[in-house]
Amino acid sequence: MRYVDEFRDAVSTHELIERIRRRATRRWVLMEVCGGQTHSLLRYGIDEALEDCVELIHGPGCPVCVTDAAVLDQAVQVALEPGWVLAGFGDMLRVPGTRLSLLQAQTLGGRVLAVYSPGDAVAYAQQHPQLQIVFLAVGFETTAPATALALLEARRLGLQNFSVLSAHVRVLPAMEWIMNASIRVQAFLAAGHVCTVTGFADYHDFARRHGLPIAISGFEPLDLLHAIHSCVNQLEAGTATVENCYRRSVAENGNPAARRLLEQVYQPCDRPWRGFGSIALGGLELRPEFREYDALFRLRGDACVAGSAAAVSTTPFAPDWASFPAIPPVDSSTCRAGEVLAGLLKPPQCPHFGRTCYPDAPLGAPMVSSEGACAAWFRYHPPAIEAGTVSEPRGE
Repeated sequence: MRYVDEFRDAVSTHELIERIRRRATRRWVLMEVCGGQTHSLLRYGIDEALEDCVELIHGPGCPVCVTDAAVLDQAVQVALEPGWVLAGFGDMLRVPGTRLSLLQAQTLGGRVLAVYSPGDAVAYAQQHPQLQIVFLAVGFETTAPATALALLEARRLGLQNFSVLSAHVRVLPAMEWIMNASIRVQAFLAAGHVCTVTGFADYHDFARRHGLPIAISGFEPLDLLHAIHSCVNQLEAGTATVENCYRRSVAENGNPAARRLLEQVYQPCDRPWRGFGSIALGGLELRPEFREYDALFRLRGDACVAGSAAAVSTTPFAPDWASFPAIPPVDSSTCRAGEVLAGLLKPPQCPHFGRTCYPDAPLGAPMVSSEGACAAWFRYHPPAIEAGTVSEPRGE
């Protein structure tokens, strides 16, 4: 298959691994930003093949994982509102908020609709005019253009029953947070899919200011190894530049059409990330001219369906947990997801990994999400199975 098979060629892969091993004079620390890269690195055993010369640590590259628990609480409340439906990606259903997941909200009678795209949520709103449909918009700059397109389509159709709970986040501010937190990173493998949209022109200043290499990487074995080789070459030479190792998908200025959509519909804002706290300009919020499609704007007032701005309250929108029937919540207070997402802790170093936290009973989002680091480790480097503690990992 073109653009797949040639990037999984075993001979080329082993040759590149040896080139990296010969070039490295010490063990360098690289962070891959994207959760899809984490899964590929573990799936193909690249982390083990290079463990004596490159330490690969996992960054906050899973959009499901970094979505703040308060956003999940808001989504739960939407699902429980009479006449309202929360639409979102399937990965989000089992992610715990502070008390409940969306899946648990369903057991209380909440309406939750799993969709494959925000366009599906618009179509559902068009088919069910008697219901208010809210799309839970999560993801990095990669998925934000699709949400913007859906919103513009809802406006074109004149739908009054579609809105967005925006939780989109931005990657480069998170990389700044990591550097300001003095986390031990000597080079970055930048997220190829994000750079496909945004480009990487802004990364040059980041590399210069922090004095560390950045390689834009794809997700196949040779993509990742070329990016690692680029970083190791630069580290050994004492240089710090940005190299595009994913040229078949990424241009320096990104995708102009997608960038125009982002600029038309969103503006940067400060946003809390799960495990990180608030990151300056780390999110995307709807521009004021699209406020009528902001689900929280609608829900803060009794006249939300009519869209009356005068009815909007400044009271924070949050669930009234006391009014819900008792459901034993997942205790995620001991989850160390923040340390995993910041690259401070690898999943097997967590005392709960494979013991009290596993895919069938996750304590936190990194074990829930298909891009989560904990899920990747459980699948590709499964823990020793203790009788009565975990189900057998399914693997490939």
